[in-house]
Amino acid sequence: MTDIVDELQWRGLLAQTTDEETLRAALSAGPVTYYCGFDPTAPSLHVGNLVQLLTMRRIQDAGHRPLALVGGATGLIGDPSGRSSERQLNSTEVVAGWVERIRAQVSRFLSAEGENAVQIVNNLDWTGPMSVIDFLRDVGKHFPVNKMLAREVVASRLESGLSYTEFSYQLLQSMDFLELHRRHGCVLQSGGSDQWGNLTAGADLIRRVTGNHVHAISTPLLTKPDGTKYGKTAGGAIWLDPELTSPYAFFQYWVNVEDGEIGKLLRTFSFRSREEIEDLEKRSADSPAARIGQRALATELTTLVHGADETEKVIAASAALFGQGGLDSLDERTLAAALAEAPQGTVPAGELPPVVDLLVEVGLCKSKSEARRTIAQGGAYLNNTKVEAEDAAPAAGDLLHGRFLVLRRGKRNLGSIVVG
Repeated sequence: MTDIVDELQWRGLLAQTTDEETLRAALSAGPVTYYCGFDPTAPSLHVGNLVQLLTMRRIQDAGHRPLALVGGATGLIGDPSGRSSERQLNSTEVVAGWVERIRAQVSRFLSAEGENAVQIVNNLDWTGPMSVIDFLRDVGKHFPVNKMLAREVVASRLESGLSYTEFSYQLLQSMDFLELHRRHGCVLQSGGSDQWGNLTAGADLIRRVTGNHVHAISTPLLTKPDGTKYGKTAGGAIWLDPELTSPYAFFQYWVNVEDGEIGKLLRTFSFRSREEIEDLEKRSADSPAARIGQRALATELTTLVHGADETEKVIAASAALFGQGGLDSLDERTLAAALAEAPQGTVPAGELPPVVDLLVEVGLCKSKSEARRTIAQGGAYLNNTKVEAEDAAPAAGDLLHGRFLVLRRGKRNLGSIVVG
């Protein structure tokens, strides 16, 4: 079997382990059952969750059996980790709907074939029927309050406020590990390093209740040089659902990551071999302007998340927008998603204004005089065709899918007009 511990360490995916030596022994002795949980606190998983999903896939590929837990119960509570304020609670109906959406997403990343096929479980199945008295007697009695208060996530929230609801989250997650240990023989839990207190609490609960010793591992939080989390932008999270983050926006996010980060991101997300990744790192360092590593990562991840067909459309759209292909060959959904990432203006239906006005409307030029100079200098393009005359105006036949005009100033400054 593959030495998955060495693999995770090389990739920078192993932040903490409960006992590395005994974990290695357990993993090398034969297939182990392991789990990671995903709470339905939104209608989709995001890039941060993708780190955990792909780490689970690596462990599965090494021959071990994954349990993917979708938290129908814990999603009703909300984990206080990484938060400075109380989480807004969602209704049972909303959370139930999100459970099904996230179940479908998780199933795409983990193999359902073979002896180590993934099983997807919902902690509401065992938490829902449990009475409060049983919970307090069977689980709560094993948690010293002084140890819980000492946890950083709890201590940091005591002044700003922490409800008993969120305070109890650690008990619920620990009970999940115990229940999966009983039902499926699960002996390993993985999660982000911000979950370390919850991970070890679950292992400790199993030891207290059964006398068995189990394992926990955490991955580092993936952060940018400024300390913010990867997968976060000014507009919010980078979602895995194409209706929340389009495949085009998803692709461009990875194309635009900083040069100094590409090695770390390839090791974290790519399934390429060590030799291939090191080669991409070297080529990226030698020719940073070509963004070789970024494009390789963007292509691999967009294919993984959205499929090869969508990736081909995205690559074609990216090329076409900058004059390397025909815009009229792009389907409306892909074109609209691509143009949404650039400055956009609107004009009412009817007679279309001159290109001079449109360049100003979309913000590519600050004034009409600047727009005229841009045209005179040969730097203005409408639907990838150079604008030759200062009084040029688009015709109805120029509208892409009956409502879009693509404007470009020079090689890289892009904008669009939506008509109607």
